[in-house]
Amino acid sequence: MKRNEMNDLAAFVAVAEEKSFTRAAATLGMSPSALSHAMRALEGRLGLRLLTRTTRSVSTTEAGERLLLTLRPAFESIQSELTALGAMRDKPAGTVRLTTFRYAATHVLWPILPRFLEAHPDIRFELSLDDGLTDIVASRYDAGIRFGGALDKDMIAIRVSPDVRIAVVGSAAYFARHPRPTTPKELAGHRCISYRMTTLGGLYPWTFERDGHSLQWKPDGALVFNDDDMILTAALMGQGLAYVLEDVAAEHLARGDLIRVLEEWCPVWPGCHLYYPSRRQLPPALAALIEALRLASAPARPSRTRKRTRSGD
Repeated sequence: MKRNEMNDLAAFVAVAEEKSFTRAAATLGMSPSALSHAMRALEGRLGLRLLTRTTRSVSTTEAGERLLLTLRPAFESIQSELTALGAMRDKPAGTVRLTTFRYAATHVLWPILPRFLEAHPDIRFELSLDDGLTDIVASRYDAGIRFGGALDKDMIAIRVSPDVRIAVVGSAAYFARHPRPTTPKELAGHRCISYRMTTLGGLYPWTFERDGHSLQWKPDGALVFNDDDMILTAALMGQGLAYVLEDVAAEHLARGDLIRVLEEWCPVWPGCHLYYPSRRQLPPALAALIEALRLASAPARPSRTRKRTRSGD
C-alpha cells in the first residue's frame, strides 16, 4: 500500500466519525477542500461511493460503513501500539543483541553493565564474542563494538572508549635468555607468539610506527593462538614476546611480571566504537545503552579547585 493511500484511509475514518468535512479537516490539520479532494480520489480508486454528502451533513454509504468497521479497530490498534512504543521510550525495554570482541567486552562493556541492568530491569542483554567483523544486519544484531579504524563507512559509529596503544612484552625469565630488541628488525632473533586471525586465517602482522614511518613484522614463532588470553599467558610463562594491547598487560607490567620493549615504536589505535546501520531506527533499549557507554567514556572534567585485541580480521 502506498503512503498516500494510507493517509486517505485515515482521512476517511476522520470524516466518517466526525460526519463533517470541516471538523475532520480541523482534526487532520488540512483544508476542507483538500480533504474533499482526497475523499473523491479514494472513491475513484475503489470505484465505490463511500460518503453521502449533503449541504448539512456527511454520512457513510453501505460500502463506507463496511470499510469503516474494518478500518476503525485497525487504526485504534496502531494508535495503541504507538502509545506503547512511546512508553518504551520513557522506560526502555526489550532485548539488546550485541557482537563484540573480548577486549571490548571486558574493558568497555562489563564495567558499566551491572549498574546499567540494575537501572533498566526491563532490558535483556545478549552478547556474542567474535574477533571477526560480523555482518550485524545479516546476523540480526542490534549493534557491534569494534575499533574505530575497522568499521564500514555505511555505519553510524559512536566512540565508547579512548584510543588504545599496543605493547610488546616479555617476561623477565625470557629476557634473561634473550637480549631486549631495540628496533623491530631485531625481532628476527626472538620467539614471537603469533595470533591466528579467525576470519582470514592468516597470522596477524605486528605493526610499528616511528617518525612518520610505519612497518609490519610477521611473527614466526613456535606458538600460535587465536585467543589473546592464551598469548598473554604464554608470555608470562617465558615462551616468547607478545604483541598485545597496553591495557591488557598493564597490571602485569606494574607488578614487574612483564617487561615492555620497543615502546617508542608501538602505535596508537582508534578506540572502541559502537556501530549500527544508518538506515535502522534506534531501539530505545540500545539508545539507553549507548548513553551509558558515552557517559562512562567521557573525559573527566577538571576539578574547580585545581587549575586493535584484534577486531579487524
